[in-house]
Amino acid sequence: MQKRKLGKSNLEVSALGLGCMGMSFSYGAPKDKKEMIALIHSAVDKGVTFFDTAEVYGPFINEELVGEALEPYRGKVTIATKFGFNLDGDTRPGHASLDSRPEHIKQVADASLKRLRIETIDLFYQHRVDPNVPIEDVAGAVKDLIKEGKVRHFGLSEAGVKTIRRAHAVQPLTAIQNEYSLWWRSPEDEVLPAIEELGIGLVAYSPLGRGYLTGTINAKTKFDSADFRSSLPRFAPEALKVNQAMIDLITGIATRKKATPAQIALAWLLAQKPWIVPIPGTTKLSRLEENLGAMEVRLSADELKQLGDAALDIKIQGDRYPERLEKMTGL
Repeated sequence: MQKRKLGKSNLEVSALGLGCMGMSFSYGAPKDKKEMIALIHSAVDKGVTFFDTAEVYGPFINEELVGEALEPYRGKVTIATKFGFNLDGDTRPGHASLDSRPEHIKQVADASLKRLRIETIDLFYQHRVDPNVPIEDVAGAVKDLIKEGKVRHFGLSEAGVKTIRRAHAVQPLTAIQNEYSLWWRSPEDEVLPAIEELGIGLVAYSPLGRGYLTGTINAKTKFDSADFRSSLPRFAPEALKVNQAMIDLITGIATRKKATPAQIALAWLLAQKPWIVPIPGTTKLSRLEENLGAMEVRLSADELKQLGDAALDIKIQGDRYPERLEKMTGL
């Protein structure tokens, strides 16, 4: 398994991580616990050392799953989790309210440690920027947790450049977690140049476009009401019909390279910067193996440029989030 360091930190992880959210949250009912534990064990056996979860996934049950599954591997794997939501009310995807008050952050850390069955959280992200709490206070709270030995590394998810710089000045950031893929290139405008300058790594979530870039979704695909994608403009039938051009592009290259569309999408992302670590999620062993196979796909500089340029020429239809959720990003 190839390894990568997140920015200038000493945090080295597998070049591909495993996003665990979908095992418990967002994509329908929680999956069978024993099957998911077996899948996580298979990931470890195949060299994956980086696992992503959050208290809001469930809520709580995804952390419990990851904690139970990875308990035999303590000290050998890296677990990232997140804080920043008030989970006393509506916890459906996109409905929970924000809460990054320092006292709340510390409560979340203690609770996450218990659920994850660990003594120190390897990477602790603010899940979404809270406009009601100065980011300096958030960074200060995590700095305190690092001093106490409860957290090793600090991260932000979906934060804008100004917020990143302000937080980094108080407590150095190890990683920024943003959505990044062939059909969501927004981080390239400001975030990637800034974090390269600052020596911060990027953890790319939804690197396969919430499954779209696997080539298994089209305009006829029906999403259950419990599937988060049913509420996303980009996954509306009319949008999927237009966006098929992206799949056609990737599939054409995949055929020539004797790879799958998912492998091409991940190989392109891995080739962008050596400090980018994608965390594709899955609930199936076959998909896990397919995703890991992306590390064996070699795209030349010309192929990378042609793919990247052609993807930019395709006008993707549909916002990635409803307006209410998009307002929670990039603050």
